[in-house]
Amino acid sequence: MFGRHVSKQLSAYCHGELEDQESRRVAEHLLACARCRAQYEEISLAVRLAEHLPKTTAPASLWRDIETLLDESRQTAGRKRASFFSSPWLRVATVSASIFLLLAIAAVAYYVYMSKASWKVEYLVYDPSSGAQNVTKTDNLAVGGLIETDSASQVKIQVGAIGEVLVDPRSRVRLIEASLTEHRIALDRGRLKAHIKAPPRLFFVDTPSAQAIDLGCEYTLEVDDAGSSLLHVTGGEVALEWRGREVVVPRYAMCETRPGQGPGTPYFETATDRFRDALARFDFEQGGDGALAIVFEEADERDSFTLWNLLSRVSDAQRSRIFDQMVKLVGLPRGVTREGVMRLDQRMLDFWAEELDLIWNQ
Repeated sequence: MFGRHVSKQLSAYCHGELEDQESRRVAEHLLACARCRAQYEEISLAVRLAEHLPKTTAPASLWRDIETLLDESRQTAGRKRASFFSSPWLRVATVSASIFLLLAIAAVAYYVYMSKASWKVEYLVYDPSSGAQNVTKTDNLAVGGLIETDSASQVKIQVGAIGEVLVDPRSRVRLIEASLTEHRIALDRGRLKAHIKAPPRLFFVDTPSAQAIDLGCEYTLEVDDAGSSLLHVTGGEVALEWRGREVVVPRYAMCETRPGQGPGTPYFETATDRFRDALARFDFEQGGDGALAIVFEEADERDSFTLWNLLSRVSDAQRSRIFDQMVKLVGLPRGVTREGVMRLDQRMLDFWAEELDLIWNQ
């Protein structure tokens, strides 16, 4: 399916240098190919970061120093046994390398400074007459800053150079960290919608019951007054982490978390209400075999994703029942055995997940 990847065209695509037909071909390929899409996101991020770098002019003294070194080089050109380490050309190269290093350090330092200084914030109010969100004012959010929205307003936060977050009404958000290696906010209550284009594990959202770790994606995260949260991923993947346990939630999947318990088991948005209710009872309310039986009754082949995630969280007896239900729904590929699944052979479990990827992503 992906016999002709578009890696070589990605830089030109990001800069708008391709012909219309070729640009459309690349765009269509990116929709279907995760490998090229990941490369595109990295290149796109680099382009956006470069746009934020300041332009500077080299001091006149620098060019005078280089000219002096070149003169010395011409004067010593006839020396056949000149020491390599005393060569003016080497000195020129050394100066040039030093300049490049200093510029690179300055670029990184500039970006770190800009990230730490503040994030741009736009305050929005819905206009019923036009159906649009109008910007009422702009501001900057510094580390340690707090935003609370009322019942009629939203806030759009520019997350450094890697994306944006839309904070819904009746929400409370705090900026915890804004640096080159970590962009972190806390959602104490309410709902936000994140749109992030960045390498994995650069953007984090703390909630009272788990930490959401962006893996390059789009998602909605909601926290209720009790501190429970609901994650809904609409693009890419998000990891939910709590006390060393991590759950990866892919596109079109959802996952609940509870204070003191962390993440439950992820499920696709197409799961029935009865399936979701039974899963919540099993995860958080000690629903046991009764709740698991309802999960089995309601599960279709795509819900094998949830069953696969349950395998490592249950007793041996329940794991055996889950295995049988998965085989009933999606069959057993060559290379996967009951014995391997029962002992939670991670390579075998990962292989089974890869075999089911087409079903899970339909």
